Amino acid sequence: MPERPSALLDLPLRPASYAATLGPTAILVPHPDDESLGCGGLLALLRQAGQPVSVALVTDGSMSHPNSVRFPPAARQQLREQELQKALRELDVADDRLLTLNLPDGAAPQHPGQPGFDGAVATLRLWLQEQQPQTLLLPWRRDPHPDHRATYALAQAALATLARPPRLLEYVVWAWQRAAAADLPQPDEVQGWRLDISPVLAQKQRAIEAHRSQLTILIDDDPSGFQLSPDMLAHFAQPFETYFETTSA
Repeated sequence: MPERPSALLDLPLRPASYAATLGPTAILVPHPDDESLGCGGLLALLRQAGQPVSVALVTDGSMSHPNSVRFPPAARQQLREQELQKALRELDVADDRLLTLNLPDGAAPQHPGQPGFDGAVATLRLWLQEQQPQTLLLPWRRDPHPDHRATYALAQAALATLARPPRLLEYVVWAWQRAAAADLPQPDEVQGWRLDISPVLAQKQRAIEAHRSQLTILIDDDPSGFQLSPDMLAHFAQPFETYFETTSA
């Protein structure tokens, strides 16, 4: 088992039944597979409790294998979206609950004025107004991947003008593996807790396995293509997930 940051691990454990108290929930996903890795257990528990779940996919996911000829960009985008849809079905989230923004993978805009930022913010704002989630799941604000930080920035901009913003829970993906000390929660910045997902752990693993292009040599003509390592996957085979939320207004 790879070493894990204590700031992500030494946190109170809440029971699986706590998921039901979050109410209707929406999640922002930087790339296909982040939903299953970071929140798959929570999404499954929400659906078991009868809570609706809506998903917004931020990037097109096409840069995982940028040198593939057999899977050119449009084909990679289609494949990864299909894998996401399969993963959501494993988690009992309906296909028609998915919004795709199709921002460029690896270059999602983080600041107002950057190409695509304002349009994505407007789309997310309208989506949030339509979905009316009680809880919004989004990547940890300093998760060490630029698209994850961009997703957080887009969410904050979209939420800024909402009369009744939802409760925000930040989930962890790359901070497990790549976080520097400054990337981790600072004293009194957020409240962290873990959620027991042991009743749905097998379901989460099936959702992760749906992302075959990220786990196998399905795209076999790009030797430099991305693949989730066993060390990385081990963080998401644990019977809990880690969440953070702000402690002050």
